[in-house]
Amino acid sequence: MAGALLSDMVVVVCASSIPFSPGTVWTATAHIITAVIGSGVLSLAWAMAQLGWVTGAVTLVLFAAITLYTCGLLADCYRLEDPVSGKRNYTYTEAVRANLGGWYVWFCGFCQYVNMFGTCIGYTITASISAAAINKSNCFHWHGHGADCSQNTSLYIIGFGVVQAIFCQLPNLHKLWWLSIIAAVMSFTYSSIAVGLSLAQIISGPMGKTTLTGTQVGVDVDSSQKIWMTFQALGNVAFAYSYAIILIEIQDTLRHPPAECKTMRRATAMGISTTTAFYMLCGCLGYAAFGNGAPGNILTGFGFYEPYWLVDLANACIVVHLVGGFQVFCQPLFAAVEGALAATFPMAARQITGGGGGGVNVFRMVWRTVFVAVITLAAILMPFFNSILGILGSIAFWPLTVFFPVEMYIRQRQVPRFSTKWAALQSLSFVCLLVTAASCAASVQGVLDSLKTYVPFKTRS
Repeated sequence: MAGALLSDMVVVVCASSIPFSPGTVWTATAHIITAVIGSGVLSLAWAMAQLGWVTGAVTLVLFAAITLYTCGLLADCYRLEDPVSGKRNYTYTEAVRANLGGWYVWFCGFCQYVNMFGTCIGYTITASISAAAINKSNCFHWHGHGADCSQNTSLYIIGFGVVQAIFCQLPNLHKLWWLSIIAAVMSFTYSSIAVGLSLAQIISGPMGKTTLTGTQVGVDVDSSQKIWMTFQALGNVAFAYSYAIILIEIQDTLRHPPAECKTMRRATAMGISTTTAFYMLCGCLGYAAFGNGAPGNILTGFGFYEPYWLVDLANACIVVHLVGGFQVFCQPLFAAVEGALAATFPMAARQITGGGGGGVNVFRMVWRTVFVAVITLAAILMPFFNSILGILGSIAFWPLTVFFPVEMYIRQRQVPRFSTKWAALQSLSFVCLLVTAASCAASVQGVLDSLKTYVPFKTRS
């Protein structure tokens, strides 16, 4: 039953796509920036501290290049056969069904929707930590940096869940372009603040030592910690670039003509280049400011205390941004579930999808509220920022950013088996698989370590 439902989830009824899509290269770029510059940017200084100047900078550039290349391959899969007049694929999994079929469809649906679910958890954790940090910042300002200003993030997680339960009642992603514009502005704002504060800290005097190889064995960490943290940092960087899972859904919001694939390639180039510039600034300047002791979250780790109002503003922008980012990731999942149920139970299609009538859609209200409640509970049980980001990044990166785009490209272009191009593409996929496996293992180990001392509703940070 579970396998059949998951297979059905990959087919979204055509009603989920409106006859005229108003999207442009600018709205698509905004969606991309909203999805990409999220929790990931906040952990990059910490990731740089684990990797060091050389490996850290190279890793950021490599992940950007891989993402840009494979997302270009994926954009060409929006329409089958002909990129201008071919049959549309409304979701990532529909593209996989049309180009690959078979077990690939089930595996893709599993990876995509599990990652969307997990990303919503990650965004809930991050937004709640930032909301708590606002009160902590004010407390430190008025009572001194040595005061006990710890906060219980569980209450903030519940508050964020209530807000999302309301926003989740919006029908679909097409109605959310304005929220993505606002969220993109917020992401630029808090990223710029992080860059500015880091630069100010560097000028006034760095708080720690930096090295070419990052944290030093025997000084900052022991040998086993160095290995685990290095792989976990790779997962954090991977998460920072994991937007391929909703690329097709974003592409479905674009107007036609021109060909959606051309617009999407331009939007991807603009979005990835913009975010990479911010990532390099945030990661490198944050590392230079704090050295090998860089906090896991640069804006909530309280390396920055003053000006407290600017720290408050940055964290408020994070919360607003992640309200939009949460919706960009969960709306495609809503559309998939509701489309699959409407196809399975055609007599109840109107009640499930809300089509053809006014008033309150009871099914949508109940099931989407339950979804947010489950997300909220999971975030309360595991509010571990860097470890959760590492797990999410590893889950999304290899299968959805690399494996499926490569396989679809090989099938579309009929690349000869064992040819030079085939070997190069498969080698890229295999190396990324190794990185995924290592970072996932390290991040799971991080969660298990944190669970030894964490008690929901009691542990304060």
